[in-house]
Amino acid sequence: MTKLKLASPTAPRSTMEFPAPKADPAVGNTLPAAAIAPSKRRRMSAWVGGVAAVILLAGAYIYMPALYIRQTNDASVQADTVAVVPKVAGYVTALHVDDNSVFAKNDLLVEIDPRDFEVALKSAQAGLLSAQASKENVNAQLAQQQHQIAAAQATVQSDEAQLQYAQQQLARNSDLATHGAGSEQLWQQAQADIGQRKALVEHDRAALAAAQSQINVLQSQIDQADAAITGAQAAVAQAQLNLSYTKIYAADAGSVANKTVQVGSFVQPGQTLFSDVPRQMYIVANFKETELSGMRQGQPVRIRVDALPGQILEGHLDSIQRGTGSSFALLPPENATGNYVKVVQRIPVKIMLDGPQQTLDMLSPGMSVEPTVTIATPPKWLGAILSAIGMPST
Repeated sequence: MTKLKLASPTAPRSTMEFPAPKADPAVGNTLPAAAIAPSKRRRMSAWVGGVAAVILLAGAYIYMPALYIRQTNDASVQADTVAVVPKVAGYVTALHVDDNSVFAKNDLLVEIDPRDFEVALKSAQAGLLSAQASKENVNAQLAQQQHQIAAAQATVQSDEAQLQYAQQQLARNSDLATHGAGSEQLWQQAQADIGQRKALVEHDRAALAAAQSQINVLQSQIDQADAAITGAQAAVAQAQLNLSYTKIYAADAGSVANKTVQVGSFVQPGQTLFSDVPRQMYIVANFKETELSGMRQGQPVRIRVDALPGQILEGHLDSIQRGTGSSFALLPPENATGNYVKVVQRIPVKIMLDGPQQTLDMLSPGMSVEPTVTIATPPKWLGAILSAIGMPST
């Protein structure tokens, strides 16, 4: 220690001891000891503040977003893909689409050889004409039979009139014979005439009844002819349909995928020619069952697509499936065992895409995506933090 002597005119001299200044090897001089402690405290405060800021940011990143958003990377693009199949068998004569080509609604896609079906249509039309001619023939027979019935009725009426006249003659001759004015021969002749007239009436009545019963037979034939016409009309309609099936048109706008047909291929009904991928697609995201709280239909969703880095798609929550994915598996899990381990299940959530359409046209079924569902609007300060760390805030 270095001793300093201070002189005072009124007080006795005394000595005060101070610590010797330490040498700083970096600068080659000495610093006062009192200047070293505040520097350490400032460094310590800065270090503690930095750690606290890191902890706050980590807490905001881990815990705070769960209050406002739900996010998963177990999601993919889906579409209601339709298999284009023929309804008739035949050789493909024309193919108006190629691999991955785009088509509009009602565009002609495939043509099948129509000649067999054109022949079948002509045959069905000939059958219809034959059935119609048969009905016309029966109608003519019915009209003729009605005329025969009318003639038979007139004959019966004539026979009845003649019978009545014969009865009157018999009564007159019988009265004359009673008074001795007539001959017995005339009376006998009148009786014989009545017998003949009665027999003739009965015969003609039977003929009338037979003619009338024939009406029922002809009417039944007309019903059969009507049924034959209906069947022939159905055959013509089916032949026309089969002929129309030789041309396959697009039911909606879409694109070709998984094409397996070429010109000259023989195709069968139900055989898949290619898949029609529609323009309208959606997202199926498998959220954990513990993440479904707060998720509701209509909530906004932002989607990141692995194949489109830097682009954000807009969408909304459409529906939540009533059942976990495993419950619809071919072999559902059996938990009624002694060695049960609880596993968090995942539930499919359907998300509809809202745009932009130009970006939506670049999507394909099966692409991996990361949707973020906003279940509540975060405060501005948290939104700024989420944006700073790369997470969607709305």
